[in-house]
Amino acid sequence: MNIMSLTAVELGKRIKAKEISVEEAVTAALDAIEKKEKLVNSFVTVDREGALKRAKEVQKQIDDGTLTGPLAGVPVAIKDNMCTKDLLTTCSSKILYNFIPTYTAEAVLNLEKAGAVILGKTNMDEFAMGSTTETSAYGETKNPWNTEHVPGGSSGGSCAAVAAEECVFALGSDTGGSIRQPSSFCGVTGIKPTYGTVSRYGLIAYGSSLDQIGPVAKDVTDCATILEAIASYDTKDSTSVKREDYDFTRALVDDVAGMKIGIPRDYFGEGLEPEVKTAVLQAAEELRKKGAIVEEFDLSLVEYAIPAYYVIACAEASSNLARFDGVKYGYRTKEYEGLHNMYKKSRSEGFGPEVKRRIMLGSFVLSSGYYDAYYLKALRTKALIKQAFDKAFEKYDVILGPAAPTTAPKLGQSLSDPIKMYLGDIYTISVNLAGLPGISLPCGKDKNGLPIGLQLIGNCFEEKKIIRAAYAFEQTRTYEHSPLA
Repeated sequence: MNIMSLTAVELGKRIKAKEISVEEAVTAALDAIEKKEKLVNSFVTVDREGALKRAKEVQKQIDDGTLTGPLAGVPVAIKDNMCTKDLLTTCSSKILYNFIPTYTAEAVLNLEKAGAVILGKTNMDEFAMGSTTETSAYGETKNPWNTEHVPGGSSGGSCAAVAAEECVFALGSDTGGSIRQPSSFCGVTGIKPTYGTVSRYGLIAYGSSLDQIGPVAKDVTDCATILEAIASYDTKDSTSVKREDYDFTRALVDDVAGMKIGIPRDYFGEGLEPEVKTAVLQAAEELRKKGAIVEEFDLSLVEYAIPAYYVIACAEASSNLARFDGVKYGYRTKEYEGLHNMYKKSRSEGFGPEVKRRIMLGSFVLSSGYYDAYYLKALRTKALIKQAFDKAFEKYDVILGPAAPTTAPKLGQSLSDPIKMYLGDIYTISVNLAGLPGISLPCGKDKNGLPIGLQLIGNCFEEKKIIRAAYAFEQTRTYEHSPLA
């Protein structure tokens, strides 16, 4: 039996039933990483010693009945923009090449409380800026379905690690589709929860009003179970929301009878690959067969989502990244004359081209004379996009569409044309602008054997509806393991 091909929930059950020890599970994951890392490059840091030590502690707690949850003893990988105490956290950037945090992010702490064992930190686009995991200072991650293709981004390392079965599940963060788009490209399942559901404390910020941590796993059951473990109200995060109900696994029922599903016509226009369109509409047909009411409708303002997003996200990034200046921690240039010169040289040597591009764009739209023309206009557009979704959710329980317009492009194709890379986020971005929950799950493959992802979007705090619809659709298919798995 291959331990790594089990889902997190299955593995947790076997550990509890004493069929597999925690040490066996963790060793299997570490061995898989050792074997596949040269091909995939999905990790920046692997903590072999720490993981094996933690495995022994968790085993004791399972044996004495302290840990009884479904994730106890299950090995997990963490995206490298979440702080982990005493473990290198780089955001895949040269500027944080030596940063070892003194505390752990709240979402990661919640996983540790649930008994999960951290294997290491996954590769990502530098500071989560990019859609292909090619902007990392530690080299590009490759897609386990075909290593000549990208895994998507910015949580490409997390999604590739799950698809290559180097870990059982992973945490990612989603600012404009960074969990859902790479999940789609790598043939795995990922959830971006409603903004404020999972604490952002300890997540190194890119766009603070958009960032949200979420799970990446093999199936919907795993994602719901992990979300239940990491979601919590946290006083250390001013944007955290106190919710009545964190019982996401109750939505895992194969029943969509009477559920109203809306398909935005705007999502099926130019730019969408025919094979993606066919697979997504076929998925809608499966849900219709199960009793859902499926209708097309017009969701306005879609074309304004990308410009609004890049203005807001870059503006927030330019102020969030001002703290990386070579003074207190991280990279400092070797030779400099005076403080200002040290700032300039440290930042220009420490940041990569995509991050510099976005900091400059953000500083520009916030500068006097342009603030009203760009930044305020983007904020008004954001409010209008939220209103368009509110109107849609008066009529529909769930909105269905593609997670990305294409399947995974080849390595090196997107970086030459940043605008093309930005347009790859067209279907995911508005979800972050409106703070909504979204899930991406596999719904087919193209002629080259690359996965196609289906996206389901719900209203604020209605994760259960998208989980229910996703679970019902998932029952019509079997999970396909990537060639590298």
